Amino acid sequence: MSSSERISLADISRLNEETQTWRWDGSIENDAVSPTLGELSEFIQFSPGDGRIWLDDRRVVLMQSDALGMMRQQLIDKVGLDDARGLLTRTGYISGVRDAELVMARWADQGPMSTYLAGVRLHALEGMVKVEPLHLEFDAAMGTYSGEFIWHNSVEVEAHIAHCGMGSEPACWTQLGYAMGYVSTTLGRLVIFREVECRAAGGQACRIIGKPAEEWPNVEEDLHYINGEDFLSTSAFNPSSARDIAELPEVTDNLAAEDEKHMVGISAAFNACCHQLKRVAPTRATALFSGESGVGKELFAQMLHEISPRKDKPFVSVNCAAIPDTLVEAELFGVEQGAYTGAIASRPGRFERADGGTLFLDEIGTLSLVSQGKLLRALQEGVIERVGGTREIRVDVRVVAATNVELEEEVRQGRFREDLFFRLNVFPVRLPPLRDRREDIPLLLSYFLQRYSQQHGRHITGFTARAVRALLNYDYPGNIRELQNLVERGVISADDDNAIDLRHLFRFEQMPSEFVYSVGIAGGLAKEDANEALTASEAIEGGLLDRFLALSQSESLSLESLELRLIQEAVERCRGNLAAAARMMGLSRAQLAYRLSKA
Repeated sequence: MSSSERISLADISRLNEETQTWRWDGSIENDAVSPTLGELSEFIQFSPGDGRIWLDDRRVVLMQSDALGMMRQQLIDKVGLDDARGLLTRTGYISGVRDAELVMARWADQGPMSTYLAGVRLHALEGMVKVEPLHLEFDAAMGTYSGEFIWHNSVEVEAHIAHCGMGSEPACWTQLGYAMGYVSTTLGRLVIFREVECRAAGGQACRIIGKPAEEWPNVEEDLHYINGEDFLSTSAFNPSSARDIAELPEVTDNLAAEDEKHMVGISAAFNACCHQLKRVAPTRATALFSGESGVGKELFAQMLHEISPRKDKPFVSVNCAAIPDTLVEAELFGVEQGAYTGAIASRPGRFERADGGTLFLDEIGTLSLVSQGKLLRALQEGVIERVGGTREIRVDVRVVAATNVELEEEVRQGRFREDLFFRLNVFPVRLPPLRDRREDIPLLLSYFLQRYSQQHGRHITGFTARAVRALLNYDYPGNIRELQNLVERGVISADDDNAIDLRHLFRFEQMPSEFVYSVGIAGGLAKEDANEALTASEAIEGGLLDRFLALSQSESLSLESLELRLIQEAVERCRGNLAAAARMMGLSRAQLAYRLSKA
């Protein structure tokens, strides 16, 4: 591109709402659009007196590169090159997700190019690497992405060479994870970055290429490093696999080997649960999954069976809440012919059908005390007796239970037997709600988008930027099941060859009005008519001024005291959570804490 053809990013940003399509060949100046490096730097706050450093409302640390190199060397020596790479890739991924959330929340009114360039600047500001984009092309509406970059002054390469020496493989593992986390979060679909040349492997430079997961061959290799455990899915984002485009199967008595269950996630909370799953799977111990409705307890139970020595035996599921109390004994233990009116034939119960395998008791807290007593005997003795039968039947069953209520409280209230609780609570696993594992949302969005696009025969290109912001910040009272339903609704509602927008996801009766006004330009829902939006904004400002003048006359209210009152009310509404209150007020945590300290 000749100098006469060059344009600034300020000019490009003015085209943002018109085109949404960007191409960058490296000749465009990269410091003309907010957030600039200086603006991002303002979000770093030092509090040396109490040993804390903040990036917006999240704590960060300074660490010597030699210490990072030694930690890297020790990881490789202790757990091996492959596991060390995976751990550092996941660390970078989560950091990238967090930085993307910061930029999308603080500069929601900026265009997609600004969001991507903010990631480039943050990567440099945090001391990791200087990024030189050679080529960047993406369409925010169509969900396409293609990028090529040179990484200069990589701290990771320097640490690797100093402590591990030169090798034959790329070494920018944490930085690759960061790029994947950041871009996947902003785009709303999984984008994979690969280092095709690295100084630690004898290359002249560190050269990186990024594009959506489905456009890479053998993407399972990349997902292997993102996943915390081997049993997590490495084929969920591969559209060439017929299993990945089919509807996830219902739980049946016999799980066929080809019915792969996709467990997707990278967050620390999710990986902690997966680690517990891996620890208990080889044993015979009873496991108890607890957590809110929709967190995936049944999927975890299925995976526990799949990675256990019992995987070739039946997996039998029972929803205790769906069985009338009078039929629980018959369903669990079976019936002999003539046991009661209508019992025209003998039939085995769930315990017998699960013999040698796993019996999953969902919503176990709904069982009556009588049914709990009968279940307790089966668990203690390992024998059952059919209704109307006279002989004992020995069964070898591994019991996995799940509940969305606090069984300890149920025991205190006398609604659940204490002895049964202790029998079930051998290995408890508490599954986190989706709001506590937001790093997983971009991966889940990408997975559900592919799954439902194929299932419903649609061609949906992705999510708009404001839809991604909304989905990242929504509280999900229904957890993963609700996210799954939202994406399926979006796939059905959006037009083919278009992206899913807010109007395709939420209904106004489901989304609080204050949330609606937090995801659009200038703090409000995007309007088709900019003049209309400006008029509305002016009307609000005028109303606020009139109200302030009236309050100042009746209560001797100053501007400073009004600010303090607003901040205190925000802190009260967030129950003392300063970070949440800061987000509500549009401040960083450090800024809010400083204003409170002046009170």
